[in-house]
Amino acid sequence: MALGRSLTITIIDKIANIPYNDHMKKITAIFLIILLSQVSCAKHEELSLAELEAINAEGLAELLEKTESKPWRGEEFLPGGLGGTWHDVMNEDPKSFNHLIAEQDSSTSAVVNSMTDYLIDYDVVKRSWKGRIASPQTIVNEQNNTMRVIYTLRDDVYWSYYNSNRKEKVTSDDIIFWYNEIEGDPEFQSSGYYGQFLTMPDGSDAHIDIEKIDSLRFSFNFPRIIAEPYLMTNRDFGPRHVYEPVKKNGGVEAVKNLFNVSTDPKEIPSMGKWFLTEYTPGQRLVYKRNPNYWEKDANGVSLPYIEEMIVRIIPEENTQLLIFKNGETENYRLRPEDLDSLVNKNDGSFTVFNSEGSLSAAFWTFNQNPVNNSKPQYDWFTKKEFRQAMSCLLNRDRINAQVYRGLAEPKLNIFPEPNPYYNPAIKSDFLFDTERALSLLAAAGFERDKRGLMRDSNNRRVEFNLIIRSESSLYQDTASIIRDELSKIGIKVNIRVLDFQKQVQSLISTFDWDSMLIGLSGSNIFPSQGSNVWPSSGNLHMWHPNQTAPSTEWEERIDYLYNEGKFTLDPVKAQKIWDEFQSIMIEQCPIIHLMRSRGFWALSNRWDFTNVYFDNMNGAETNYLYLK
Repeated sequence: MALGRSLTITIIDKIANIPYNDHMKKITAIFLIILLSQVSCAKHEELSLAELEAINAEGLAELLEKTESKPWRGEEFLPGGLGGTWHDVMNEDPKSFNHLIAEQDSSTSAVVNSMTDYLIDYDVVKRSWKGRIASPQTIVNEQNNTMRVIYTLRDDVYWSYYNSNRKEKVTSDDIIFWYNEIEGDPEFQSSGYYGQFLTMPDGSDAHIDIEKIDSLRFSFNFPRIIAEPYLMTNRDFGPRHVYEPVKKNGGVEAVKNLFNVSTDPKEIPSMGKWFLTEYTPGQRLVYKRNPNYWEKDANGVSLPYIEEMIVRIIPEENTQLLIFKNGETENYRLRPEDLDSLVNKNDGSFTVFNSEGSLSAAFWTFNQNPVNNSKPQYDWFTKKEFRQAMSCLLNRDRINAQVYRGLAEPKLNIFPEPNPYYNPAIKSDFLFDTERALSLLAAAGFERDKRGLMRDSNNRRVEFNLIIRSESSLYQDTASIIRDELSKIGIKVNIRVLDFQKQVQSLISTFDWDSMLIGLSGSNIFPSQGSNVWPSSGNLHMWHPNQTAPSTEWEERIDYLYNEGKFTLDPVKAQKIWDEFQSIMIEQCPIIHLMRSRGFWALSNRWDFTNVYFDNMNGAETNYLYLK
């Protein structure tokens, strides 16, 4: 799992476009195997939640008996054979083929990730780092409180061009250029920019410099010792020989427009497993295997084994299900309503795998940006008691029963279990409790009028918008339950459905939103992940980003703890720091997590399952897939 220090906005949806789980291994990848549902909330209103839970529990046991459980536990991957075409789908067109644009668009990221690679990987089973295109070495100078991370690139990694003998060797210059001139240029607004600075003991900021040693070696020079230097330095990047002249000649805008969707895909170099060879907007993308890829099996054969990949663009979920059942695609991530037809009525052409609950979850968040301080919502959202009350009005049991059919559980912790500083005792106790919600609201000056409408201390009716992504039945059904529960105490919620890109623009640019359901990539395997999210200066500090100084005492304390945690090597001391960090985040409720869902994934039986795994840590492992 190639982790990085930043997190990115992602679609909580089925965008499993690339069969190989590189996008599961990267921090820009989807952070959930989440189950979607188009179940109307009205379907089960005639049953109580207790009755639904009993039915769901019984049904789950029967379902699991008819599925396969095969989590990866560190097994070696056995050699396979070349050949075959993989047929898949993606929900929407990519916005670009540009590596920089991929930071903010998951559909672009899915395409770009197939043509790039990370420096190193994190093995979540062994809990250790391992090399990919580079091997790392750490040198610590305790006397000066400084450290260096030296990377040595493989000598067989190239930027290759499809159907051409042209190859450009990947060198230190690629990484140094990307670090200094793309991520390090604030005009690009790259999420990686925030991870290049450390707060020093005197409160000043110091830069992590990169230094060239030779063509294959480079060093990240840290101004002070930190706990997770590999996390801070691991990255992917674009080809310097392409991006550098474009920046010199055309500046920032020219770089952003590079490799737009009108580009002939064959002109895009790849150092990853695939070449993108064809793109027909609204229809499909075609990939060809990169024979120059560095990773090889025990027989010396370059991965992947599959020769071609065809990805159709199909946003409608029921159509995706239909073409899978017709044998037109290779795999399918099940929604709860698909379980009966794909598990109980399996015709023998595919196998359904199951996984435990996902490590992360989407969340509900409220806009606390002072650019909106003229609106009544700003007054409400900046009150801790209001946010806590919203958590107490989030009926997670109802969401589980009606949206997930009992196949999920609430996410109540900040960190997931694999995080070394996960503390099961630190979890939210702002659970569904209408009376407690009313008490919290009353403490913040809210009360209902004679008609039962909730009003604030200035007699303004409490009404706000809830933004969700279009074409996501999970969000639609969850939002409907939220609206219904809040209406019972006189709060009016208006559901607003936006295209994902407009949702992202609203979140990081225009700031013209009230509340939102959204998710971030990455699972916080390490607590210091999220350098652009947790600190108040981060561009994805969603409720109030890009603060020049913390606007609240609790955010100031979070900044301090996040910074101290990064530099504390003693695990006992670090545990105390991260415990307080988690406790404050839960107490303040800037984000209210939703559900962790169990995953189900179907794969065509025409593939050999020897190297196939599916779990909540790595997702669907298909990097070593080959035909029977």
